[in-house]
This record gives sequence, structure tokens and C-alpha cells, in this order.
Amino acid sequence: MTWKIRAFSRAEDRPTPKAVYNFRVYYTSLVIAIAGAMIGYDNGFVGGTVVLASFKAQFGLDKLSSSQFNVVSANIVSTFQVGCFFGSLFVYPVGHIYGMRRGLMWSSAVFLIGCILCLLPGVANGLAVLYVGRVFVGLGVGATSNLGPIYISEIAPPPIRGQLLAMYDVLWQIGSLVGFWINYAVNRTLPFSSKQWMIPFALQFIPGGLLFIGTFFIRDSPRWLMMNGDVHKGLENLRWFRKLNETEEYLRFEIAQIEEAIESRAGTIGLGVWGPVKTVFSSPRIIKRLIFSTSLFIWQNASGINAVNYYSPTIFKSLGIGGTNSSLLSTGIFGVLKTTGTFLWMTFLVETTGRRLTLMIGSSGVSFCMYFLGAYVKIANPTHHAANASLTSGGRAAQAFFYIWTIFYSASWNWTPWVINAEIYDQHIRTFIQAINAAANWFWSFIMARFTPQMFASMGASGYGVYFMFASLSTLGILYVFLLVPETKGIPLEMVDSLFTKGVPAWRAHSYVLGQESELKREFDASPEEKGAIEKLEHAEDQADDCHEEKQ
Repeated sequence: MTWKIRAFSRAEDRPTPKAVYNFRVYYTSLVIAIAGAMIGYDNGFVGGTVVLASFKAQFGLDKLSSSQFNVVSANIVSTFQVGCFFGSLFVYPVGHIYGMRRGLMWSSAVFLIGCILCLLPGVANGLAVLYVGRVFVGLGVGATSNLGPIYISEIAPPPIRGQLLAMYDVLWQIGSLVGFWINYAVNRTLPFSSKQWMIPFALQFIPGGLLFIGTFFIRDSPRWLMMNGDVHKGLENLRWFRKLNETEEYLRFEIAQIEEAIESRAGTIGLGVWGPVKTVFSSPRIIKRLIFSTSLFIWQNASGINAVNYYSPTIFKSLGIGGTNSSLLSTGIFGVLKTTGTFLWMTFLVETTGRRLTLMIGSSGVSFCMYFLGAYVKIANPTHHAANASLTSGGRAAQAFFYIWTIFYSASWNWTPWVINAEIYDQHIRTFIQAINAAANWFWSFIMARFTPQMFASMGASGYGVYFMFASLSTLGILYVFLLVPETKGIPLEMVDSLFTKGVPAWRAHSYVLGQESELKREFDASPEEKGAIEKLEHAEDQADDCHEEKQ
């Protein structure tokens, strides 16, 4: 068995005209993906900004004790996460009724209001206003984290859907990089003043403003328009996105798939805003799938990523890396490698090795690296070394394995769960389900951020038990993916239900659905005479079965 690994490989489910891979679908996906930069920049800048001396002086935090300051800084972070949690849920009816484009437009407007509030200075009431601003920023980010992946998945041709969704994560990582380095830049180049902390906060306007403006220059999802009864506009937008006319076989087949899916759902639960809610919670089958999709974020956090994101100084200190290595070099290299791994995932892995194998390889690498780090911390106990002591050979090896862990994680679990969750639900419930999935992501991120310090304090000297815990969970993650995660690469959105057919194991689901699609394609392409022959053959088979039953 050989693989041809090519940049931006396409796994086509059927012969696809080159016109389908056009600038319009890439441009629209890029505009939507700016929402990822909003999230990433906040993750990158806020932790460094709140410890700037100018920020502390502006809000009177320099007069607080260390424990009091930790509470305030935790509040600044957690109010953002609370906003994200509720924003991802509250935006559901907006996306369902008004569409993803308007939802992104209004969410980015809320985000920009939050940015303004965060810039209102003042020692007396500044923190209160800042908390409110952080909530608004979180509401906007949470809403876009719900709508963005759905929007992209609905306009993307199946062969490049994973790559287009990956744009979201790439911009997320770029935003994180900028957020990290902006604090270093203002601290080194600007004199002590409020500008030091206001510039990082003000730069949030760039991704938020670009997304807001961009939504005026993109088109609504054809699937959403057709589901809401605007068939004419939906077909017009679909032709625009594919650069094909309705005489093309590819477009006729895609239209037939969308219409069949909409007709099927309209005849069962209806297409209203609360129909999906009732359907989800009244269907054991969908609830099981919802448990599966939300659990992906548990295993994502089991890699240790949010422990690193929120407490990188603690992580580096436990490895014996202190001082400027922790604040600048180590964290900076972590961000660069995380972005590099994401590009590797987008350009080579997601549409070549697929989702399942990528996750299993990622979990294997993450597990091995974490076991090594745990063993090193257990044996060397590096936190007892002198603060300014140079790294030993073992410490340098541990640092190298940490960076290898970064590559394995960012090239697998960093974004693949979002891609899978955007693909495995039908159109009529996808927006509501994505709201729950996004909320689950923010919930588990909050849990990990909240309890990581306690784990490092209680799980062995220097916290070696934390590494062993993440390593063991990632090992279990390999089994979890093999047994439960179906491959979604190249599967049309209208056929994702078949991936979860009872009796078909996850490791065989992909080939099973592709076989079903080939049969549908054969029937769709058959001439009237061939269709008549097929119907006669099926009728004759039914009669033979009836006769056989009567004889029995």
C-alpha cells in the first residue's frame, strides 16, 4: 500500500470539474476564517498584557497582594470564557432564522462593542467596565466559533472541505502568534504608559473589523437559503460558488442531494427553529451522536493543550526552564511550532491521511512525548535546580520532546474535532448541534484552565503525575478513535448519517458510505431505458420473494 502525499491533496467522491475549486469559495472561507484570528489573538495577548506594569498601575493592581492579583487576572480570563460559552448557545436561533452571514455580522459587531469597553480607562471603575467588555468580547467570539465552521462546511465542495475549514485554525494560530509578540514589542519599545496595555487591546479591532466588513461582501449559504424556502436565491448562490450552470452533471447531482435531504426533513420534523431542538432531545440516536461529538473535546483537552495554553510558565518551570526562556524563547517557539503544525495538517494531512489516522498518529506522538516528560520530571526533579542554572542534557531533551509534542498535537487534535463536528450532522440540526459542541469546547477549556494549578501542586514532585495523566489519556484516545470515530473525508454532507449505520463499525463506515454513493450515482446517471430495466428487475425480485413466502 502506497500513499502519494501531495500538498492540498483532494479526495474526490466523484468526477469534479476544476471550476469547482475556484477563488470564490476560497475567498469566502477566508473571510469567515477571520473569526479564528479573533479567538487566537485573545488567547495570545491577554495573559501577557495583564502582567504589564503599566496595566497594573492603570487599574491599581500594583497595590494588591500576589494572591489578590491572581484572582483579578483569573476573573479577566474567565469572564471571556463565560461569554464564549453563552455566546455559542445564544447564537443558535440567530443562525437558524437569519443565516450564518448575518449571524457573523452581528456577532462581530458585539465583539467590537466589547473592544471599545475594554479600552475605557480609569482606576475607579475601569475593572468593572473591563469585565463587561470581556463578556461582550466573549459573546462575539463564542458566537463566531459556532457559526464559522458550519458556514464553511456548507459552501465547501467535499474534496476540499477539510482544507477550507483548516483556514479557521490557521488564522487562529496566526492570531495567537501576533498576540504573544505584541506584548514583547510594546514592553521593549514603548516607554511606561497606558499605551503599553491599550495597544494590545486595541489590536482586537483589526480581526473584528475585517470580519464585520467582510460579511457585506460574501454570499449566504445555498443550503440555508433552500432550507428556508428561497430556492431561487439558493440555486443562484450555488451556481456562483461552483462556477457551474445547472446543465452540468456535477451541479445537478449536488442540487438533487440537497433537495432530497430538505424534503426528507420537512416531511418528518419540519424546518422551524425549534424543530431541531425537539428532534435532538427526542432521538436516542442523535443524543448518542451528540455525546460522541462533545466527547471529542474531552480527548482534545486530554492532550494537555489548554494546560499549556493557560499555564505555560508553570509547564516550563516544571521542566527546569525559567526566566527569559519561559517568558520569551520557549513560549515563542511553542507558538511558532503550533502554527507550523497547523499548516502541515491543512496542506498535507487532513485530506490525505484523513481524520481517523491523523488523530491516531497524533495521540500516539502526544502520548510518547508526555511519558518522556513525566519520566524526566520524576527522575530529575528540575524545579529544585538553581533559578539561573543552565539546562542539563536531560533538560534539553525534555525541551525538545515538548516541541515535538507541539507538532504532533497541532497537526492532529488541534482542529480535527471541529472539522468532524461540522461534518457529521444533517443540515436541519447542524446549527443547533454546533452551538452545543462549541459550548462543550469552552466548558472543557474552562475546566482545564481552572484546575491545572491544583494538579501540578498535588500530583507528585514538580507535577510529574500531570504528564503521566495526559500520556495515559492520550493512549486511551488511540483506542477511542479506532473504535468510535468514522472517517468523514470526502463524504457528502447529505450522506453523513450513513456513517453511523447500525452494525457498521467505525473503521469500515467510510468505504460503506462511498459504496452507497456510487450506487446512487449509477442510478442517477442511468438512461430512462436503464432505469426502466432496473425497476423491472427489482419488481421481478419482489414478486419472486412474495411467491417464495407464499409457498412457505
